[in-house]
Amino acid sequence: METSISTSAGAVSRDGPRERLAMYGRAALSDADLIAVLLGTGSITTPVAVLATQLLEFSGGLYGLSDLSISELAQQNGIGASKASRILAALELGTRASARPLRRAEAISSSRDVDAALRPRLRRETREHFVAIVVDAKNRPIAELDIAIGGLSACCVTPADIFRPVLHHPAAGVLFAHNHPSGEAMPSEEDLLVTRRLIRAGQLLGVQVLDHLIVGHDGYFSFLDSGLLAEHSTSDECDGATHRDVRGVFPRLAGR
Repeated sequence: METSISTSAGAVSRDGPRERLAMYGRAALSDADLIAVLLGTGSITTPVAVLATQLLEFSGGLYGLSDLSISELAQQNGIGASKASRILAALELGTRASARPLRRAEAISSSRDVDAALRPRLRRETREHFVAIVVDAKNRPIAELDIAIGGLSACCVTPADIFRPVLHHPAAGVLFAHNHPSGEAMPSEEDLLVTRRLIRAGQLLGVQVLDHLIVGHDGYFSFLDSGLLAEHSTSDECDGATHRDVRGVFPRLAGR
């Protein structure tokens, strides 16, 4: 039986990580232990527990590990292409498992529902992604549309680009979301301008803009929750177009 190091306890254990996993459960294992389980074996010269610890030190922890490419992982001592693939597959499974997908039969009840569905995927992106969630009259999601992928700090889209695919569906309303690769969730001046234009376009097309979320690394910003959506909905830029209080149209989204 291999000897491995538990970084959470800071001591050497006579049981390997797989044995501790079976005996105590996954929550009892340190990050290094979990990586060691994925690696399975060490190299000729290095035990698996040491390989796992070295890998985490090199990447700066699990968060940094997920930023590495398969080639960068494979080049590390004792890893190789097979183990690198195993690690990245496990990290991606963790990301997908942490998301709560929007279900067609379940109405969206708050901005938290949208964040829970999208942030696990968008928070890791290094470029801006603009997403639209189309809903019916009962706030149930009809479609999730990846509208555009931009650069490191911006995603240049026009209302026409955004509403063209939205109108392919029987949309009563739409929620928008995009990520900030910087990790900050606060809206920029461009975000404010784009949101205002989208609200105006939606009013002219008969599709209610229900919210616009900006997704960061550790949180999100909701135009609806902040009150900015209502402000933009009644701005002079609407040129007299009919607009309704979104809180009355979508009451369950009016606040977290």
